[in-house]
Amino acid sequence: MDLEKQLKEIEALGNDHVGTSSETPMRDDAFEMSDIEKIAAIKDKVKDILETLGMDLTDDSLKGTPSRVAKMFVQEIFGGLHPDRKPKASTFENKYKYGEMLVEKNITLYSTCEHHLLPIVGRAHIAYISNGTVVGLSKMNRIVDYYAKRPQVQERLTMQIVQELQRILGTDDVACVIDAKHLCVNSRGIRDIDSSTVTSEFGGKFKDTDTKREFLDYIKLETEF
Repeated sequence: MDLEKQLKEIEALGNDHVGTSSETPMRDDAFEMSDIEKIAAIKDKVKDILETLGMDLTDDSLKGTPSRVAKMFVQEIFGGLHPDRKPKASTFENKYKYGEMLVEKNITLYSTCEHHLLPIVGRAHIAYISNGTVVGLSKMNRIVDYYAKRPQVQERLTMQIVQELQRILGTDDVACVIDAKHLCVNSRGIRDIDSSTVTSEFGGKFKDTDTKREFLDYIKLETEF
């Protein structure tokens, strides 16, 4: 098979959002290595990649790049892969008997496309209806951040956020909408800088047309201070 054909096949696979499951695909031995061991191994591989591209790693600007990238991968942009980093989300009794929808909108989201390892940048909007318990507002932001910090597809990310909040709150009545730009579309390939991707997941009462519409209307509201 010639190189051009191989590259076309690789590109076709990379652009297909193949659905597998709502779980991030992980090997059974994913956490046998410590963070320090992973950083050391990735550092060497990044060095190999840059040198293969022809970069001079003796240059002052580049010599620290392999270490910086390795640390960033393990402890920052892919830090959400490790279950030990899952945020502790304590719940509280809904003593004030608030029975309406609670919406947390415009949560800043940074993730990474698992097909090209390029950034996904956007906003998440979350809502739930309490069945007797509530969760701290900042914990909703932390849950978004945790699941975003891994190689992702936006559909899976949306589902993971909803499923985690359903588990924490003990209710199916959770919804999430994400609107995000994918730099694998905006900065390469078709290079469409204006397009964004919207995904949604509606559970329980949010599958009802009127409840869903109420949530979507709240998202449209302008926040003024």
